[in-house]
Amino acid sequence: MSRIVVMEEDTLMRELLVEWLSAEGHAVRRNNATTPAPPGQADLVLVDVYMPRHGGHERLREVARQYPGVPVIAISGQFQSGVAGAGAVAHELGVRQVIAKPFSRAELLAAVRSVAGPP
Repeated sequence: MSRIVVMEEDTLMRELLVEWLSAEGHAVRRNNATTPAPPGQADLVLVDVYMPRHGGHERLREVARQYPGVPVIAISGQFQSGVAGAGAVAHELGVRQVIAKPFSRAELLAAVRSVAGPP
């Protein structure tokens, strides 16, 4: 079972991500801007990088500090559809894949499987 941390400020989107990932058998923990990072280890962090009041690179640096060595999937409405990789700086900060919003359940689960493997 993969342990996934979801960092998304939008409550509806965060709960949808948790529902989709939990239904696949992943152990999921939530986090938002007002909640400190949950304790414990993670196999993957799913993070919205263009959240209000946070620069994308600042958010990724924070995630890298909280979860050193843990791969990251970055999601954002600012990304272009069809972009699957991450730039060099993002890769150095742990980003293994990017997903453009809006995305489907199948797209999310395929990205999670490609980075963290099956649940």
